Amino acid sequence: MKTILRIIDSINQRAGSSASWLCIALVLVGVYDTVMRYVFNTPTVWAYETSCMLGGTIYVIGWAYDHLRKSHIRVDIFYARLSPRGKAITDVVCAAIFFFPLMAILVKTSISWMLRGWSMGEVMKYTYWYPPAGPYRTVFLVGICLFTLQGLVQFIRDLYFVIRKKELD
Repeated sequence: MKTILRIIDSINQRAGSSASWLCIALVLVGVYDTVMRYVFNTPTVWAYETSCMLGGTIYVIGWAYDHLRKSHIRVDIFYARLSPRGKAITDVVCAAIFFFPLMAILVKTSISWMLRGWSMGEVMKYTYWYPPAGPYRTVFLVGICLFTLQGLVQFIRDLYFVIRKKELD
C-alpha cells in the first residue's frame, strides 16, 4: 500500500515539476505575440489560443501537485486550532462529502468532453487558428484524474491516521 501511495506522489511531483516548465513557454508565447503585434504590426492568429491552452494545462496539472504539497487555500479559522487528529478527521469527512462527489462529476464530464472532442474532430473556435480540441481536453482529463488520485492518497493517509493514531508514510 505504501508503495502505491509513493508512486502516485512521485507521478504528481514529476507532473507538477514538468508543468512548471510550461510557464516559461507561456511567457515566451506572450512575449512573441506582443513583439509581433506592437513592433512589427503583424499579430499572430495562434498565440491567444496557445496561451489559453498552456495556462489551462498549467492549472489542471498543478492541482494534484498543490494537493500533494498541501498548498491549496483553506479557511483556517477553525482548522488551524484543531489537533493533528482533528484535522485528519475534518479532512476525511470533507473529502467524503465534498471532494470525491465533485471529482466524480468532473471526471465524468471530462470523459464526455474528451470523447466528443476526438470523435467529432472538434476544434477550438476562439481564434482563426482552429486547433483540435481533443488533445487539450485529454490533458484536462489526465489532470483531473491525477488530482483525484492525489486526493485518494491523502484520504487514505488521513483515515489511517484517524484509526491508527500514527502517520502512514
